[in-house]
Amino acid sequence: MVDVPEDADAVSTGDATENDVASSEDVSFDDVDVAALLKERDDFKDVAIRLQADFENYKKRVASTQSDEIDRATGRFVEALLPVLDACEAAVAHGSDDVLTIWSALIGGLQKQGLEALDLVGKPFDPSLADAVMHEDGDGSDPVVSEVLRTGYLWKGKVLRPAMVKVKG
Repeated sequence: MVDVPEDADAVSTGDATENDVASSEDVSFDDVDVAALLKERDDFKDVAIRLQADFENYKKRVASTQSDEIDRATGRFVEALLPVLDACEAAVAHGSDDVLTIWSALIGGLQKQGLEALDLVGKPFDPSLADAVMHEDGDGSDPVVSEVLRTGYLWKGKVLRPAMVKVKG
């Protein structure tokens, strides 16, 4: 047989006795420091606002990092295609019109994505954009690019490959 406590009805039904419930007369709000409670609430609110701002900054930083990584990865892919562009450009320069449509389509598609060919002939030599591999005497003024031997490219504003140039001056 199971032992049942004397107060089993109150426990099993969830009924509370009068002694278990505090009456509203027993609760006093006189010793509650309202100013301290308001300060504590404001402190928690400030923490919540800071955490929310930190999380928003984190999301922006992650999105920026992902975007930069995608740009670098596509830049590496485009860099791998540069020998194909060079071969097509050389074929067109030697009079082969058979690859002109392929070269035009390839360069056009890459330009839409952010590839820019550097046009340096006649412009002052900039070592951040070009490698000078040949030099010819000039009139003593600042060096100027006289001939491009291999096209250089920018990818989304950054140098993907510097041009190889002949410099005069």
